Amino acid sequence: MLKYPDAQVISLGIGDTTEPIPEVITSAMAKRSYALSTVEGYSGYGAEQGEKQLRAAIAETYYENLGIEEDDIFVSDGAKSDISRFQVLFGSKVTMAVQDPSYPAYVDSSVILGQTGQFQKDVEKYGNIEYMKCTPENGFFPDLSAVRRTDIIFFCSPNNPTGYAASREQLTRLVEFAKENGSIIVYDSAYAMYVSDDNPRSIFEIPGAKEVSMEVSSFSKYAGFTGVRLGWTAIPKELLYSDGFPVAKDFNRIVCTCFNGASNIAQAGGLACVSPEGIKAMHEVVGFYKENTDIIVETFNSLGFKVYGGKNAPYVWIHFPGQSSWDVFSEILEKTHVVTTPGSGFGPGGEGFIRVSAFGHRENVLEACRRFKQLYK
Repeated sequence: MLKYPDAQVISLGIGDTTEPIPEVITSAMAKRSYALSTVEGYSGYGAEQGEKQLRAAIAETYYENLGIEEDDIFVSDGAKSDISRFQVLFGSKVTMAVQDPSYPAYVDSSVILGQTGQFQKDVEKYGNIEYMKCTPENGFFPDLSAVRRTDIIFFCSPNNPTGYAASREQLTRLVEFAKENGSIIVYDSAYAMYVSDDNPRSIFEIPGAKEVSMEVSSFSKYAGFTGVRLGWTAIPKELLYSDGFPVAKDFNRIVCTCFNGASNIAQAGGLACVSPEGIKAMHEVVGFYKENTDIIVETFNSLGFKVYGGKNAPYVWIHFPGQSSWDVFSEILEKTHVVTTPGSGFGPGGEGFIRVSAFGHRENVLEACRRFKQLYK
């Protein structure tokens, strides 16, 4: 911006939503907000785990027939906050596996908790983290036979940044792997609503998953709640430590110690999100971003690039073989004034790729794609 003060910079970098929150949802928040000005409508501290009605509605909407009940749901101020609470829950002595590439919050929160050992600059990895390589060669699903045993496995599907959704068969293998190793899967389903084929939207669709998994999710990318802040974690009663103690009881202790509950106004919005009208409105928002994704995918395909993702997630993962992802990022920014995200920011496995986000106003996405065509034609 300093170098080109008149540049029309378009950001398709950080995955921040751009479209207005549907009115069916904001009107519920406004109503709750105004009610706080009345004696009857005022409420102070709520339950740290979330309002009963919302917990029940989340369980019914996202986990119907999967054996997840109201009291298995913990409402939060977003998935990112919960990821750090999980780290506090597990402590500094555990070992950790992540997809490579993956959302940086898993690794960074592990570093803060002291789980990771030193950063090894030559391989761009932390010593004590198991990086599960996810590449085009293995279909973006790790070769589990080459993965060493860890206490915790962070797994995001559809994945940020690759946009790849794991299949039922792949997740069945992951659950069996966790059972054999006595590991806990932390399954991040923040993009589940973007799945457009029959791949699972929840880990709990996999038989036996409740004994080895917990799931974190969010309204951020469905309803445009990136600023409102509302998410949830589902921890089944069947998920026990090796001594038989329920993980949910420990997490309840963490939540009650570290958190005073999600905003009551945000929770009113959450309840509207999972109403029939709210679900329809969220599907329209998701549909809009999916159309953006198609435009970006078609653009890079037409330019002859190897393009991944985009089908089940709002991210397009583009391969620039043999090039540094920071160099590609810099060239695109310099020559087109479009911000993307260098793949190496998601782990060593992201080197040679860039991520293009589909979160943007339609005219910005079309203009960015016009500029990409000029640069690479």
